[in-house]
Amino acid sequence: MEIRGTTPPETETHHRIFTRLKPKPSVVELKKLLTTLDSDCSNQWKRTIVLMGLPDYLKDVASNFYKKVQATVAEEDMTRGMTVGILVVADGNDTVGFAVVIEEEIILPSLSDFPTAVALLMGLLYALNIEYPKDTRYTFEVIQKVLMDIGGGHCTALVHGLRNRLLRKTM
Repeated sequence: MEIRGTTPPETETHHRIFTRLKPKPSVVELKKLLTTLDSDCSNQWKRTIVLMGLPDYLKDVASNFYKKVQATVAEEDMTRGMTVGILVVADGNDTVGFAVVIEEEIILPSLSDFPTAVALLMGLLYALNIEYPKDTRYTFEVIQKVLMDIGGGHCTALVHGLRNRLLRKTM
């Protein structure tokens, strides 16, 4: 089965609903992401916004799910403090690549887009039987149980509530 280059098809359905849900006023980063939809409406960007916005919306620690770094920063400094996550590597204001990090080590460098990096990270977490970090557990749970539809019958109340809101909006 080819994993590289694939993203869950449910992100296509949920991106419209996710952007209609009202974020909390204090969530500045999520608001910034949502305003970028005016300039770029591609499906790939919508997927990226949904995935990057999940930690903020679920009140997880977004910096532990993904971290924006400059390409000139040393690799040790890029990954410092990241147990599991994705690096968004930028050169100035332009994003030049993505990398999957596990236990402060870059496992998969030079990925082309954020949704692919998330799919590969989820595959690695499953294959290596690694628990989700506590400060981003809701984000990973939504990706697994709502977007990828793996074991969706058993989820926490927060994730179940979001899932119900998404399903209510699609019907």
